[in-house]
Amino acid sequence: MTTKKNASLPMSVSSRLVTGRKQLMTAVALTASLALANPAYANYLWLEKDSAGGQSNGRFRVYSGELAKRDVSMPQIDMPKAFPSDEAASLPVTTVGDHLQIDKAPAGGDLRFSAREITGKNTVVFYQARYGRGETEAVNDLELVPTAPGGNTFRLMWKGNAVAASQVNVETSEGWRRVLTPAKDGTVTLGTPFPGLYVLEVTAKVNGSVTIDGKEFTDVRHVATLSFEVAQ
Repeated sequence: MTTKKNASLPMSVSSRLVTGRKQLMTAVALTASLALANPAYANYLWLEKDSAGGQSNGRFRVYSGELAKRDVSMPQIDMPKAFPSDEAASLPVTTVGDHLQIDKAPAGGDLRFSAREITGKNTVVFYQARYGRGETEAVNDLELVPTAPGGNTFRLMWKGNAVAASQVNVETSEGWRRVLTPAKDGTVTLGTPFPGLYVLEVTAKVNGSVTIDGKEFTDVRHVATLSFEVAQ
């Protein structure tokens, strides 16, 4: 019996080491596939509640540009999709003036939005927006996620794996701006001294290409935002 136990121990340790190496290699590969170079306050899409519609009816808006200077019209985006944590539960999206309108969002949980835009002959941008900081799991490919429900510390996730952002840009409806530098563990922490809407933004360039309708795009960018309200 003792011999069998001793014989099985190296196999168990070896198995764990192999699993650990595979997980590490996967994380390294995912990190290497992103070039996290955030220009200060680049154009992005973000979600906010429709104050005219009221919170009770589950209506949200999607704006483009920057929080301090919204675009006068939405860009020519493709494949707009609004959804809660369940990606299959898509919500109605309509164009209303300078924004997109999302109706019938569930009362609980956070809301996501995704779309893509072909901005040049060789460039495609994937927009991924999230409203709320109640959930600690990522749904979008690139997403800033709170480490605790309702918390002010966030981790950047790329396809379900944590990666370190080079910087995270912050804008608020009160005109307050900050650039956050990640801690050693890759997280960023944000103080919320003012009431109003906060928008966190990160931009990443993928080291690779995608093919859309038979055309290859080698300049592939992801722009992710997380927005939430701080009460008075």
